[in-house]
Amino acid sequence: MRVRPISPRRLVAELAERLARAQPAGRLRVGVDGPPAARPEELAAALVDPLRALGRPALHIRTEDFLRPASVRLERGRTNPDAYYEGWVDEAGLRREVLDPAGPHGSGRLLPSLWDARADRASRAGYLELPPGGVVLVSGAFLLGGGLPFDVTVHLELSAAALGRRTHPDLAWTLPAFGRYTDEVVPAAFADLVVRVDDPRRPAIVESVDDPV
Repeated sequence: MRVRPISPRRLVAELAERLARAQPAGRLRVGVDGPPAARPEELAAALVDPLRALGRPALHIRTEDFLRPASVRLERGRTNPDAYYEGWVDEAGLRREVLDPAGPHGSGRLLPSLWDARADRASRAGYLELPPGGVVLVSGAFLLGGGLPFDVTVHLELSAAALGRRTHPDLAWTLPAFGRYTDEVVPAAFADLVVRVDDPRRPAIVESVDDPV
């Protein structure tokens, strides 16, 4: 294994090129996994235009738009790290409305959001068509190890110290959940690509010596 420093701009370019080379049966389902402090949604969003420029239609989906209703999500309290880890995201809805339709035998008809957490009601979003050869980028936390059907997974890794330092004080209660995730899933060993982002200005790709990226 080696750790290769890279600029944020080059990281996006290299990852887009890697994803554009992938040849799935139908569409490519990419999980961009990381805690809020790692900003997985920013990396996923940054990949959309480069992928389109490379001839791959792309759509970004955020797991925060697939949360469960507050009555379910907050049943054990608003700051329960175990509930946050185990059941805030409606994984069945994410699979049904995004990952399965983007799969090998799917229709390509994807729902970009299912639940408006602020209003605590269905988002009323319309379906979008992702053509064959398209890429759907799903960003969020705890995406690995739960059986979600991704074709490629990217994990944004933070050391415990960096995670604590970069997590907003209002979200400090979530830190035990990420400790559980690291211990139980070991996402850095599970993901197809690991990017260390202790300093977001100086990311580094963790790769084997024969990794094509």
